[in-house]
This record gives sequence, C-alpha cells and structure tokens, in this order.
Amino acid sequence: MARIERAVVGELRKRLRASPNLLQVVIGPRQVGKTTALEQVLDGWSGGAHYATADLPAPPDAHWIQAQWAVAREQSRKHRGSALLVLDEIQKVPRWSEVVKAELDDDRRHRRPLRVVVLGSAALAVTRGASESLAGRFETHFVPHWSASECRRAFRWDLDRWLYFGGYPSAAPLIKSHARWADYVRAALMEPVVTRDVLQLAQVAKPALLRRLLMAATAAPAEVVSLTKLLGQLQDAGNVVTLAHYLDLLDASFVVTGLQRWSPERARLRASPPKLVFWSNAFVTAAAAEGFRRARERPERWGRLVENAVGAQLLAAARQHAFELWYWRDGNDEVDYVVQQGRQAWAIEVKSGRPRTTSGLAAFRRRFPAARTLVVGSGGLALGDFFGASPREWLR
Repeated sequence: MARIERAVVGELRKRLRASPNLLQVVIGPRQVGKTTALEQVLDGWSGGAHYATADLPAPPDAHWIQAQWAVAREQSRKHRGSALLVLDEIQKVPRWSEVVKAELDDDRRHRRPLRVVVLGSAALAVTRGASESLAGRFETHFVPHWSASECRRAFRWDLDRWLYFGGYPSAAPLIKSHARWADYVRAALMEPVVTRDVLQLAQVAKPALLRRLLMAATAAPAEVVSLTKLLGQLQDAGNVVTLAHYLDLLDASFVVTGLQRWSPERARLRASPPKLVFWSNAFVTAAAAEGFRRARERPERWGRLVENAVGAQLLAAARQHAFELWYWRDGNDEVDYVVQQGRQAWAIEVKSGRPRTTSGLAAFRRRFPAARTLVVGSGGLALGDFFGASPREWLR
C-alpha cells in the first residue's frame, strides 16, 4: 500500500502556523484516516506535542481534558515555544466544548503559544458543541471517504472497484473474499457508528427500529422512498416523525442522508419523501448477498450504485464548499440531483449505461431556464472525470 497524505494534512500544517491561533476542528466518517492524518501532522511538527484519545472503555469527564491540556502546556514550557495538543474522539467527553473554551481563554490571557486540534466522528455532537460554546474561536475541516484517485494510488483499484467497495482503506485488503470484506464492514464500520456515534450520543427510544431502518435503506440506494411505506415494511409501532429523526441521526454520522425535494421558493418547501444517499457504497454492497462481478453484470443495480456514488461525492463537497444538495421531482419528471449555491442552481442527471432518458432534465430546463444542467456519465461528463475532480471545478 502506497503512503497517502490526504489534503487535510497540508491544510492543518498551514493553519497551525498561521495567525490568529484558532482551534482546529476535524470531523468526518469513521475509519477514513483522520487520526492517521494527525499523526502525519505531529510527525512534521517542530516543538512540543501531545496526543490523547477519549475513545476509552469508560467515557472520560472534563478533568480528562484539563489533564491533557496540562501535559501540553508542560511540553510548551519544556520546548520554550509553541506546542501542539491533539484530542481525538472529543465527542465522548460530556460538555467538552465548555471545558475547551475555558482552557483556550486561559491560554490567551496568559499568552501561551499552544495550538490545539480536536477530532470527532459524530458531526452532530462535535459541530453543535463548537457552535454553541466556541463561536469565533475555531475552524472546521471535513475529511471525506477516500476518493477514487486515492484508492487507485494506494490499492491500484480501477474506478469500478472503487464504486463497489467504497473509500474505506482499512477494508481494502479484504476484498478478495466478499464474505470476509462484508463481515468486516458490517461489524467494524456499520455497527460502531450505530452503537458509538448514535446510541451513546443521542436520544434513541427504539434502537432496534433504527437498525432496521438502516438495513432497509441499504436496499434502496439513490431512491426516493415514502417513510410511511417504509415504516409499514419495518413492522414497528413507531411513527414517521421518529423515522425521520433517526434518518437525521444517521446523516449526522455520515452513513445515509435523506435528500429533500428542491424548490426555488423556500417558502413553498414542504416535507417530501426523502431520496436516500449513502455516504459510501460500502454500506450498500456489504449488506447485499451478491459480489462485485454479479453487481457489475446487472445494469439496473450498477446504475443505482453509480448514482449513489455521485450523490455521495456531492454530499462530501457540500460539507466543504457551502452549497446545498437536493433532488427534484414533478409528476413523472425527475432530476437526480440539484445543487444550489447562492442563487445559482445546477440540475444533474446521472447516466451509467442502464436504459434511461433525460426527459426530467429537459422538463427542469423548461421550468427553470436560469438553472444550469449537467449530464454525468454516458453522453456527458465522463464518470472518471467527475470523480477525479472536486465538484467545485465544474460549479464555477
């Protein structure tokens, strides 16, 4: 496996040496290399440094943060200059942001040159805590799943294998055995998200329903689903509001997002059947009985995986570049994705070789002539080109 240095490493090195001295908050899915990236930052750091993780058998309390801060301050004194403190899985510490704020403010009052980075996998807990207590004191970095080009360099994967297996580097050595790879994804990636990032950090009255929702969603990647019908399939006494709440929790943990229908008039936006987009195809393919070759031979199935991967790429870019992602439907006309940035909207249709028309795109163009359109795949922007660059490149 080739050594990969992800973009966040260089960005953090630059920000940690810049002025003003702001808290650096790193978020992203589990097992995508956030900790490895910080180890690379630490390796190149000139001066004192201290790393600690809150991912312990018993969740630590506020005193744990204060103790780690004291160690880093001693490192700063010892090296007579700036020191770097890295706190991993920070969301495990209750009321972490209030303690971090107090320590940061104390450093500023005493002019200590301490630089601090916190990492977390549960976006809801990390970003909410930062926003509520640390306003004006932090910058956020989002670390996505590994891209097609990163997996090509590290594992020599072609585009099809990346589309099927997703961007999880820890699972890559296991793909020669689909059963072993799928077991690993379910046990080491899916289950920890549910137990550690959702159940421990949010109010979930029906954990079994949440798990059944996740498994049912894996059968409908890139599909618009009715929560009412889905609830009937799950055979639970819950309600649609509960299901929508659980879907929001899975979105905050970078598992699956329920996109809403787009309307240019925000006042007319209403709750709509969500379009389910998984942040990585690995969750979808690990839950299925078929292997890579069988999925590749089924145009309808492969088309859904391609469309979901396009949506996942757009979701990750939306986190980094401040745009919004939707789908559009009017009667029988549908557009796969709508990207909105300010007043500009892009309608995106994904064509992967399965029998489809672009009538939805034409209808959208007639309804909203100021919007721009893009076909990704057959007859449009090649899939390799789309996945090989940030959407920021073609959204200009």
